[in-house]
Amino acid sequence: MQRIKFYSIKRPRRRTLILWGVGTLAALVLLLLLYAHLFGPVRKYAETEEFIVNPDSSIEEVSNSLKKEGFIKSPLAFRIAFARTGVKEIVEGGYTIRRSDDAWMISEAFARPPYLAWVTIRPGLRKEEIADILAKKLKWTDEQKEHWITVDTAPSPSQTEGVYFGDSYLIPSDQPTEAVAQRLRGRFEEVFAPYAEKATQKGLSWNEVITMASLVEREAAKNDKALVAGIMWNRIDIGMALQVDASLQYIRGVPGNWWPVPKPEDKQLKSPFNTYKNPGLPPHPIANPSLDSIKAVLEPEATDCIYYLHDRDGVIHCSKTYTGQLANVKKYLK
Repeated sequence: MQRIKFYSIKRPRRRTLILWGVGTLAALVLLLLLYAHLFGPVRKYAETEEFIVNPDSSIEEVSNSLKKEGFIKSPLAFRIAFARTGVKEIVEGGYTIRRSDDAWMISEAFARPPYLAWVTIRPGLRKEEIADILAKKLKWTDEQKEHWITVDTAPSPSQTEGVYFGDSYLIPSDQPTEAVAQRLRGRFEEVFAPYAEKATQKGLSWNEVITMASLVEREAAKNDKALVAGIMWNRIDIGMALQVDASLQYIRGVPGNWWPVPKPEDKQLKSPFNTYKNPGLPPHPIANPSLDSIKAVLEPEATDCIYYLHDRDGVIHCSKTYTGQLANVKKYLK
């Protein structure tokens, strides 16, 4: 008869269980400490503060700045937390965060639209183009955009165009449209103030300087503003029409094509802004000039030229006579 063998099961010793439990608890504590060290808040209590994300900043640059300024403990932890939001990149602008928030909460703040929007306006734009940029960045309605164009930027004829300075601005997304217009005009006045005395010394009004500067901004290339300004002032001095194509573009501009290529028949358009038919300056600026254009108008290059053109490479060629202008057209444009 076959005997049945019985095997005894050895139970783990109590000491082994205790050691295993202590080890597990220690590992858990270490993980919690590591988590707190990486993802936890910098402070227990803190007030809301503003943090600015500059244009073209990468998430690595933002996370390093947050660490440097004491908002987070670990750039890597912040990037892990931000990746969890599903948002691909941080939008430039101003955000409100607290040092008492952990990495997860701060990453959520940067996943939402910024409270302060970076708005960059380049020189040479008419106010409708500026309105397009503002409306996109500040999430304006069509009504707000139209109000900015027709009311906020028309407190007087001299402030209709040209005084909405091309620069980069941080603008609250909920700021009224009127306040935005005032902000841009205020920046213009700040920049123009040092040149106001020189304009007075030359016997030029504020509107004359800005209007001429707007024409120079649209007509000149980057390095020949002073020469173009000198030629335009020569035309003014002899009572000659300015004959600026940009003024025709201003007349004919429409949404989607604010600066159309002028046609020969445009020179006959009936408008006070037609500088082919009307001598002198237009009633007001046609675009927002840069500081370089304002300087060029106040410090024009001395020249005997009356005519000019830019060749296909953007190089300027000027002449004293219309015959010389025709020769330049034949040489450089045909």
